[in-house]
Amino acid sequence: MHAKGAVMRNSMRSVCIVCSVFLFPVFLTGAGFAEEKTGEVLFKENCASCHPDGGNILNPKKTLSKKDREANNIVTAADIINKMRNPGPVPTHPQEWAGMKMFDKYNIPDDEAQKIAEYILATFK
Repeated sequence: MHAKGAVMRNSMRSVCIVCSVFLFPVFLTGAGFAEEKTGEVLFKENCASCHPDGGNILNPKKTLSKKDREANNIVTAADIINKMRNPGPVPTHPQEWAGMKMFDKYNIPDDEAQKIAEYILATFK
């Protein structure tokens, strides 16, 4: 029985070595995990429904074009993120349109918001 136990332990060691040699690199490369999303993908998921092609379906004077952004004092990535986090006042009348919804850090984490902002700056000239 002692010899059989030693064979089993050696077999298990061999399996562990094989697993670590072949499977550990998979964990190092991130294979099998969700890929990190680009600014473009994040924009399409979160913004494009109201800002198709950089437009603005709610307020045509506030598109994502550089000219309109600058006219509304939005010139940096930080300005875009601030607008995402604090889109503006809540309407005072129930029939007024609320405009852009707020995207807090729980809806769009800071790193994703940064990617979206950089995408907007690079894409909508």
